[in-house]
Amino acid sequence: MPRPPDIGWQYGTMIGGHRHHVQCNYCHRIMIGGITRFKKHLASKRGEIKGCDAVPKEVREIIAHHLATRKPRRPNKRRRKTAEGTSSAPISTNYSVESDASDPDMTHARQGVLTFNEAEVHSQRTSEQQFEIGTRGFIDAFSCIQYKDEQDFMPTRATDIGWAHGAMVNGDRQKIECKYCHKIILGGGISRLKQHLAGERGNIAPCDQVPDDVKAQMQQHLGFKVLENCNVQQNTEEYNGDALKVTPISPTAASHRRRGKDEGYSKKRKKVEMLRSPQGSTFPLSTLQLSFASQEIIDQADITVAKFMYESGIPLSAANSVYFQRMADAIAGVGPGYKMPSHHSLKGKLLSRCTTDAEEISKELRKSWEVTGCTVLVDRLMDTAGRSIINFFVYCPKGTMFLKSVDVSQIETSLEGLVHLFESIIQDVGPGNIVHFLSDSAPWYKAAGKVLMDKYKTFFWSVCVNHCIELMFKGLSEMDEVYGVIAKAKKITQLIYNDAWLLNLLKKTTEGRDLIRPGMTQSITDHLTLQKIFSLKDALQQMFTCDSWEESVLSKQKLGMGVKNIVFDLQFWQSCANIIKVSEPLVRVLHLGDGGERPSMGYTFDAFEKAKKDIILAFDNQESEYLPYLGVINRVHDEFHSPLHAAAYYLNPSIYYNTRFFITNVIQKGLLDCIETLEPDLTAQDNITKHKSFYEDSLGDFSRPLALRGRESLPPAAWWSMYASDYPDLQRFAVRILSQTCRMPTFRRNCYINEYAHSSKNRLERARLNDATFVHYNLHLQEGQPVATESKGLINGENDLLSISSYDAGDWIDDPGILEVEGINLLDVTLPGGPLPVIDKAGNTSDGNLVIDD
Repeated sequence: MPRPPDIGWQYGTMIGGHRHHVQCNYCHRIMIGGITRFKKHLASKRGEIKGCDAVPKEVREIIAHHLATRKPRRPNKRRRKTAEGTSSAPISTNYSVESDASDPDMTHARQGVLTFNEAEVHSQRTSEQQFEIGTRGFIDAFSCIQYKDEQDFMPTRATDIGWAHGAMVNGDRQKIECKYCHKIILGGGISRLKQHLAGERGNIAPCDQVPDDVKAQMQQHLGFKVLENCNVQQNTEEYNGDALKVTPISPTAASHRRRGKDEGYSKKRKKVEMLRSPQGSTFPLSTLQLSFASQEIIDQADITVAKFMYESGIPLSAANSVYFQRMADAIAGVGPGYKMPSHHSLKGKLLSRCTTDAEEISKELRKSWEVTGCTVLVDRLMDTAGRSIINFFVYCPKGTMFLKSVDVSQIETSLEGLVHLFESIIQDVGPGNIVHFLSDSAPWYKAAGKVLMDKYKTFFWSVCVNHCIELMFKGLSEMDEVYGVIAKAKKITQLIYNDAWLLNLLKKTTEGRDLIRPGMTQSITDHLTLQKIFSLKDALQQMFTCDSWEESVLSKQKLGMGVKNIVFDLQFWQSCANIIKVSEPLVRVLHLGDGGERPSMGYTFDAFEKAKKDIILAFDNQESEYLPYLGVINRVHDEFHSPLHAAAYYLNPSIYYNTRFFITNVIQKGLLDCIETLEPDLTAQDNITKHKSFYEDSLGDFSRPLALRGRESLPPAAWWSMYASDYPDLQRFAVRILSQTCRMPTFRRNCYINEYAHSSKNRLERARLNDATFVHYNLHLQEGQPVATESKGLINGENDLLSISSYDAGDWIDDPGILEVEGINLLDVTLPGGPLPVIDKAGNTSDGNLVIDD
């Protein structure tokens, strides 16, 4: 006869399908331990669990009477049978919660399991009664697969993860053979095997044949157990309302422990820190906790995050931040009851801590400037209030740091004002550390840069390569042929991206690919999108000839027919092909990034030369066809060129020793200009000109086999640091040039945070906003640079200039405003009695809303 449901389920809810996870219907606390423990919570039975403050009095009395009158279950006296010929194995410490939760014999044991909403430590519990972890979710996440033919090589009813990777020898649990290296481990049991597989040194030699995924799983398994044990043994956590108060064990009590235990605890703390750090584990802690959650709970969490974003007006692109998921993992690691930081904390102590962290990394970067030199980056932008803002950055091979932000609205057209501002930055960075001063080509900025070059005579000013490519694309777009082709291409995207049904049809035809590829500026977006449209030519023509299109109302409208004519216009596609012959080589120059210790300075001159040659070859050396395009490119490139580019081209061993390299007058003069400017010491100048012949002829250490192989594999500056030690002046000269950049930071600039920082008139508030700006930009920069990755455990993020989704698509998706239904303009006429009609999937009109399919 089936057992009747327990009375406790009338007042609690099972969480995630686990009967040991019960949520109180009154105070909404979640506890682990089964229905009996939950009833004690309702009855406010002191000494075992905190009582419910919200339970009605009559319910408390009913549950208390039920607990007082219920009959205790008889203990199970059956003994586990052992295999014939083997001795009885000791009981495993890997306890499970599969047994009945109302069993009184299990009550004392389950007091050692940490719950989500509470962490209680029983004062009489001994270290032998500690559980590794008492939840089904943990067993499910790391369940081991036991094959039938291996049952004789592992203990009966073994559930530990380690038995999937080892086998008992002669039935002895203390003698285990590793399945990968076949090493027989004597003593220590299954725990010693797991340490062997995880590569933990100290107790046993690591396994050198274990697969990487198994090794990572073992490390996570051991780290999770350490985290649970440390939380139980070292902290007494009292849940008080909506906050967790942690009371550490007193030092006096800890001093009585044995020395061995202290050393073990130190190792455990290291494991805990490793588990909590982003790079410390292969599997995040939240992944383990997800096994406790049902899909309904996950969906509820998603909608809560969405409501927060919508209510606060936070840009949805914030979800792309690497800190978005880290924030969720950190909160999940604390568990329910975590109280989010207040407004005052965020602008007070937390901002101060983040500012201090950013300053520490900045100090590390400053130490390298004297050796490698640095590039000052002057990034100019316009905020929404119409103010001109300059963000100052400093680049070196170890990383880029944000220096400060200045409102230059009052001095932007004043040469004296800009020079004074730039001089203050030079003094902050150090005149002897600066090799390159980078800005855009605005007249006043260009004039100020040249004034500073003439005054200090220790660095060079030039235009950012991104800005240079932007000007080239802008000049190409102003050509009559290019302008007309881009205008026609925009008609295609404007029609498709303003009709939900047609956009769905595009997704199905192109297998989910988009026509628009946003870039950092409108001119770059124009040419990138034109390339994308050209690559999807066949798909577009297929879409505009399918039955769905022919049966739709759009196909019979003037706009629809006009777009179809463009798609099947051979002259349009031929013009697109010609434009792409020019734009693709320039886009490859944009892809030239500063990857870690491989700065762009040594490759920029060569990249532009290759781009010009590729354009000529694409037109089969027909001057009449490529000269108009090259004329635009050369006019911009002449303004961009700097002696640094030529000298870096000469000093890059991967380029210089290539058979296609040859020295031109431009390269020779650029090299001499750099020697005279960057090296004020006359003796050092003579040494550089004398010793460069050893580099040219590949003599001395330059001829070593290692040096020959390293020409292509090593970063140019690193190659000089390693093989030019016999010529220190030449070495320092080459390293400082090859360690510079030619481009601005590639993340999207945030106009709003600059606007807030410069809008406040209160001195204290302005100081806080400046700190927030400092932290904001440096956190962005630290995501992909070596110093931050090493010291703060940050993840290397993608730094692709061309794929930043938050860039605006511009007028490529503007509504054309002439979608007609029976001659009526839908954008100009409001129909009485309901919403505007929309075109359904069959091309007919309706009053409903059409949802774009995912």
